[in-house]
Amino acid sequence: MGKETYNVAVVGATGAVGEELRKILAERQFPVDTLRLLASERSAGQRLDFRGRQIPVEVLDEDSFGDIDIALFSAGGSVSARYAQAAVDAGAVVIDNTSHFRMDEDVPLVVPEVNADRIAEHRGIIANPNCSTIQMVVALKPLYDAAGISRIVVSTYQSVSGAGRRAMEELGRQTAALFNDRDVECEQFPHQIAFNCIPHIDKFLPDGYTKEEWKMIQETRKILDDPEIRITATAVRVPVFCSHSESINVETRNKLTAADVRAILREAPGVLLQDDFQKSEYPLATEATGMDATCVGRIREDDSVENGIHLWVVADNLRKGAALNAVQIAEILIRDYH
Repeated sequence: MGKETYNVAVVGATGAVGEELRKILAERQFPVDTLRLLASERSAGQRLDFRGRQIPVEVLDEDSFGDIDIALFSAGGSVSARYAQAAVDAGAVVIDNTSHFRMDEDVPLVVPEVNADRIAEHRGIIANPNCSTIQMVVALKPLYDAAGISRIVVSTYQSVSGAGRRAMEELGRQTAALFNDRDVECEQFPHQIAFNCIPHIDKFLPDGYTKEEWKMIQETRKILDDPEIRITATAVRVPVFCSHSESINVETRNKLTAADVRAILREAPGVLLQDDFQKSEYPLATEATGMDATCVGRIREDDSVENGIHLWVVADNLRKGAALNAVQIAEILIRDYH
């Protein structure tokens, strides 16, 4: 690339992640020359703010990427499947936030704090991992480097924003209905989400795991470049508007004490250590929302297994779990691989 400014397209510009992408591009002063906002026909004509200018939303099609340098996709796997190659053919590098390309051997799956060097391997497309995977590997990579990891057991507590804007609206409507003694209507989730927990995110697979859980397992192995790590996951949707929380139990190959883990994570890139149980200090979804960092606390040794460590990890899934991670990739791309 090697330019001073870049033409950037946001695909899925009117969605929750698209909104966050615009915000983060502006906040981090990404060197945007032209910003092209792309969405479906029903959103065409809307005008969205970017750095004080109102930019019209255009209809996405195969010809949308002329003169675009970087295309940020966040509109669903079927959209990426149909239009990403058109963007690459037009000369853009695609950073895709959907699951469509993540497990392709020729597509790097990147978390900048973990494996930024893989950006150099791209052939036009770079994949953003699943939001829950991102925050987990940001917290675990420093421990992996220090002592190795043989097994991970993770349970997630995922906010409704991970299912999109309509899911957030459904939580609001159901909460209001319950407070006003009205019937609850379920459209975005198979069961009531207000004041409830649903152990079901994405489709069920034949083995009883959900696709969300499968993503965390397979993506973590790919990102850490270690197919031998044993991983199991349970993904749960909780009645929280934004930010995902995770209970993570790891078995390291070599012994780490809780003090060792705190010392390692205190210096880790992208990590904010919040770990003082005597002051009830630990990561909270309400506080992590709007933050760039992955917050880690409740660090303790698990004496039920050899070399066991338990962690509580929280991050804003729309920021670090999606938009921020994509923009960080773009920043490294133009800085180091132009």
